[in-house]
Amino acid sequence: MSAPRLDVFQVIADPSRRQMMQLLSKSSMTINRLAENFDMSRPAVSKHIRIMHEAGFISITDIGRERYCTLKQDGFNELQQFIDYFDKFWLNKLGKLQALLDNKTKRN
Repeated sequence: MSAPRLDVFQVIADPSRRQMMQLLSKSSMTINRLAENFDMSRPAVSKHIRIMHEAGFISITDIGRERYCTLKQDGFNELQQFIDYFDKFWLNKLGKLQALLDNKTKRN
């Protein structure tokens, strides 16, 4: 039985995964090269990579004996959709407040 998939916020909640994503934003890296940046076991790094891969934040490409990790947009798209929803929510609320204030100013 496989573990349930983490949602995107659970994925980015871990500081090590966020740091891995920041490193990968500079260039693709092998799993071993990425692991060199962390004080954790290779299996622990591999687990983080698997989680990011399953959530759509990275892709993994096998080139020879190496596995390269590259940032991927899918997981970030899900985050952006959530943020966009609340951007619209707050813009709507602020628009209503502005209309209310404009109305009040016109009455005075």
